[in-house]
Amino acid sequence: MIVRVVDGGLSTALEEAGHRLDDRLWTARLLIDDPEAIVAAHLAFLRAGARVILTSSYQASEAGFVAAGLTPDEATAALRSTTTLAVEGRRRFALEDPACARDVLVAASVGPYGATLGDGSEYRAPTVDDASLVEFHVARLRVLVATQPDMLAIETISSTREARAILGSLDGLAPIPAWVTFTCRDGSTTWGGDPIETAVAAALADPLVIAIGVNCTAPANVAPLLERIGRVTDLPLVAYPNGGQSWDANAKVWEGPAAGFSGEDVATWMALGARYLGGCCGVGPSGIAGLSNELRRRDGTLAAG
Repeated sequence: MIVRVVDGGLSTALEEAGHRLDDRLWTARLLIDDPEAIVAAHLAFLRAGARVILTSSYQASEAGFVAAGLTPDEATAALRSTTTLAVEGRRRFALEDPACARDVLVAASVGPYGATLGDGSEYRAPTVDDASLVEFHVARLRVLVATQPDMLAIETISSTREARAILGSLDGLAPIPAWVTFTCRDGSTTWGGDPIETAVAAALADPLVIAIGVNCTAPANVAPLLERIGRVTDLPLVAYPNGGQSWDANAKVWEGPAAGFSGEDVATWMALGARYLGGCCGVGPSGIAGLSNELRRRDGTLAAG
């Protein structure tokens, strides 16, 4: 049984490195102001044991960059750079550990429309119509797919409707494998109010989807969600929960202590079919190092390194 370690929360790594992210662009601001910080964060996760690194495109959009003062061409270049910076992080890691670097995958992060609003809207169903959702996602995916990442990480999706819109937006683009992960408010329901089985069934309709699961969800809810998902698919499952805190959209901060997850949690998720394991908001490089060490204690479970 092979498990790939996914990286943790990019925002957490950047904040731990001293960067302020109190901006509508959030982590995407550093694509303009300090792209080297993004590379350093990717490299920190790789050194911690991650073998799948997600690009910094989660909250990035051409419209958001234009609103921040970039020209349309500059905005496109900034979005395109998210893959370039992740690849650069992998290249530098290869200089340190060539054997492990060969197994590293770069996944272009495809976040929901609400994430680009910078107000926590990703934790509720989208308020725009289907046509607007597709228009938004087509524009961004056209750029991201052209950068040729190893795969797409369609993540933090709160509703069946947006999952369908994103996957439909891939029509006509170069085929690229993807996982889809939903953000959930409890052990059975997405933040948009859909039963997890319904949301998963919508994603499974696309043959490009090679794995499915949950992210940015409280660790305590992961096991019941994976159990439900496992009843409707045999695909590898994905789990990269947050640190167990709650998001304050007004203050733009995570509140409460980061509870994290235990070795027992990891063992349970693996037994339920999780083959991609990592962390989200509140889980930095040290958390991923802990996860990697836990997996190393289980002989043969790591993809590499």
